[in-house]
Amino acid sequence: VQLQASGGGLVQPGGSLRLSCAASGISLDYYAIGWFRQAPGQEREWVSCISVSDGSTYYADSVKGRFTSSRDNARGTVYLQMNSLKPEDTAVYYCAADPVDYYCPGRQEYNYWGKGTQVTVSS
Repeated sequence: VQLQASGGGLVQPGGSLRLSCAASGISLDYYAIGWFRQAPGQEREWVSCISVSDGSTYYADSVKGRFTSSRDNARGTVYLQMNSLKPEDTAVYYCAADPVDYYCPGRQEYNYWGKGTQVTVSS
């Protein structure tokens, strides 16, 4: 099983990026999803999660109202739309997946973790 986050890049403050998370070996349609980020010298931070049972989405306070998580089951892909980006959003972003679904805000335990994608917000 491999997960891969993609779509990162360099963007100016106030700009937008859309990250994608795709998997080989599993169908993300049936997996709870978490998004995380880690900035240099800092601990990993939970960003968002999507429940598999009802599609509920949850966000860290630091990104609420700016980031949106979604699924495209037809494509087997999960997205993190990031708007109004700030320099403090600069980090490597990771997606994670787990077949066990439960109330997920702040959840850290996921069975599968993807390689990250770098997001840099700078003018």
